[in-house]
Amino acid sequence: MSEKSALFMARTTRFHEFARSLTTTLGVEVSLATPDSPTAAHDFDLLILDSDGIRSDRIDQIAKWLDDRGGVPMLVIVDDEALGTLRLPNHAHADFVCPTATPNELKARAQRLMGEEETVAADVLNIDNLEINLATYQVTLDDEPIDLTLMEYSLLSFLATHPNRAYSREVLLHRVWGFEYCGGTRTVDVHIRRIRSKVGPQIAAHITTVRGVGYLFKD
Repeated sequence: MSEKSALFMARTTRFHEFARSLTTTLGVEVSLATPDSPTAAHDFDLLILDSDGIRSDRIDQIAKWLDDRGGVPMLVIVDDEALGTLRLPNHAHADFVCPTATPNELKARAQRLMGEEETVAADVLNIDNLEINLATYQVTLDDEPIDLTLMEYSLLSFLATHPNRAYSREVLLHRVWGFEYCGGTRTVDVHIRRIRSKVGPQIAAHITTVRGVGYLFKD
């Protein structure tokens, strides 16, 4: 990934050392900026944005700014506890990563956004007319993108990658939402209903309700 550059944008300095390390891990030149003054005198190939303390509407504005610069891709760093509310702009060429990501994961996501990724077949799951790309967090139905929230995607992809096994609502909460989630099991039912409505009847038929237990994905 030679002769590439990235702009690291953050409101705090918590990841500045991490940003500087990208010169080694990604082989790119890294510059620093803040979301409140996002001007950049030079071109860059990737924006890495620390979303801590930044409202979603500001992220939308930054995405529009990137569009005006020729559609520069954006990699958003989001804390684990904020994943449930994360919504990347639909029009943006964007992805996200958690602060705990390994250098290899960060490199893979940055390479994909900068057009240097080789898609691995194992990362793409096809069920009938549905395709789940586990590397890019994208889901398509008949080659048309489906607008899933992050938690809807996480629940669907978990069930689809663990087929023919029934999972209780409690287990799904732990595996998908995390052990610190404090909401009730009804959350799972709500998300399953929304997923079924979005993927259509053919795919919805794969998501089976197991009475007295929870849910099972039939392959």
